[in-house]
Amino acid sequence: MKLSARNQIKGTVTEIKEGAVEAQVTLEICEGQTMVSVITMDSVKRLGIAVGSEVFAVVKADSVMLAVE
Repeated sequence: MKLSARNQIKGTVTEIKEGAVEAQVTLEICEGQTMVSVITMDSVKRLGIAVGSEVFAVVKADSVMLAVE
């Protein structure tokens, strides 16, 4: 599959917190760095996502904010 979104981040699912309608899916994108996505439970099941699955987080946004300390 090819996508127009350039921000495609490969990760491994480390945790899934299931709710009635949505799930929080935590990905380890590199050692010590995680990313969380909220998707529907239907999508979790349809895509066969489970702990240990390799997935791509695809980020498509009109703006990205940066911060410094």
